[in-house]
Amino acid sequence: MKLGSNLLHDIKLKANEMNFSGSILVKNKDKEINFSLGYANRSEQLPNQATTRFGIASGCKLITAIAICQLVDRGQLTFNTTLRDCLKLNFEQIDSSVSVHQLLTHCSGVPDYFDEEMMDDFEQLWVKQPMYLLRKLTDFLPLFENQPMKFSPGERFHYNNGGYILLGLIVEQVSGMSFADYVVKHIFSSLNMDQSGYFAFDHLPQNTALGYIENPDGSWRTNIYALPVVGGSDGGAYLTTRDVDRLLIGLIEEKLLTASMTRTILTPHVHVDGQTYYGYGLWIDKDVNGEILKYHIMGYDPGVSFHASYYPTLAKRVVVCSNQSVGAGKINEVIEKNLLNHLN
Repeated sequence: MKLGSNLLHDIKLKANEMNFSGSILVKNKDKEINFSLGYANRSEQLPNQATTRFGIASGCKLITAIAICQLVDRGQLTFNTTLRDCLKLNFEQIDSSVSVHQLLTHCSGVPDYFDEEMMDDFEQLWVKQPMYLLRKLTDFLPLFENQPMKFSPGERFHYNNGGYILLGLIVEQVSGMSFADYVVKHIFSSLNMDQSGYFAFDHLPQNTALGYIENPDGSWRTNIYALPVVGGSDGGAYLTTRDVDRLLIGLIEEKLLTASMTRTILTPHVHVDGQTYYGYGLWIDKDVNGEILKYHIMGYDPGVSFHASYYPTLAKRVVVCSNQSVGAGKINEVIEKNLLNHLN
């Protein structure tokens, strides 16, 4: 099935209804839909383009999982390796028997610096902790390392940003490189993702969208005081829609990992809810027959919404990047409904 005009019409209708700001890419081997709406910079009225870099928030957890799996592929680490075995840090509260597998699948029980069961506003974090001081992964540790474990390791699934900070620290200590440098060398460069990076708010490169938060009166403000000044291994890199697609297809086509390790990262390791499972760094949805319907990554921060999916049966990839707090999920729903209607 090729991508048709009806899909483009449906996307634009929903995007205009929502005043969507961002970029959209729907791709298969035969054809693609690729267009942008809104402004990367509202003050200067600089429009979003296909080449605009967007923050993808927690969509970056897949990148961290790939980095860990590469180290396992090289024999420098195993999924059963524990914190006591691979991190030269002394934690008073965090259980040192937590394994790499448990961190990857959000089943570790380690405390989190943004626990979605306890708070729903990411900006609350910066009332007492200046966000401009968070430039390295170790800068995140005081936000959660002295809190008690949430539950015993392996007990259940609970989405956890702090656990992915620990995974990033493992990458640093095992590889001897900073996390960002490792990702650029071993992931981004391998896939010609030359527009991607972990950029600081106070040093953003050209063609990078500012994130916008809507105020109660309908005006807009940027998210520079709402997020860490530099993203970490739990999220915060900037990618174009094209580079996100390169990441997805690069993983699927085994350009980053061995065949067996690619199967491992794409395995539904833990049941989340209903037909949704979690692999390593990505969500996996099954259909009513138990077959895998899609692999997807997503991220939501103040001024950022992101969703990207790969549908194996359809061989379609969908990437929606937005520099507003909401929007990507709704656009993705419209696209998915159209694709699946053609499948049925």
